[in-house]
Amino acid sequence: MSIPLALVIEDDVDLSMIFSKAVSDAGYKVEVIADGEAAERRLKAIVPDLVFLDLHLPGIDGGELLKRIRADDRLSDTFIMVASADSAFTNAVQDKADLTLVKPVSYQQLNRMAQRIRARKQK
Repeated sequence: MSIPLALVIEDDVDLSMIFSKAVSDAGYKVEVIADGEAAERRLKAIVPDLVFLDLHLPGIDGGELLKRIRADDRLSDTFIMVASADSAFTNAVQDKADLTLVKPVSYQQLNRMAQRIRARKQK
């Protein structure tokens, strides 16, 4: 069985390190991307199993990136986990994401959720 791929799209370096470690420890190969434009380019080349998406990103913001991901049929099975400290923005995109979280998000919380998502996809 191949190792699932996750993208952590987060512009805060400290948070991206914590989030990538949590997802990696849940069994994913992880790529970290710090801005929306780079994430969009990468998503045109790959189909990740999981995307952990910050909403406030430089370039293309996370809300717009989420719309573009959902409009791409290749990414229809990609699980999108959105996180932001802006609860109003998080609520506004709740219907497009598979899971929304309000920051702060802990290593343990993200690790457990990533493990559950991986287990569901392996069934």
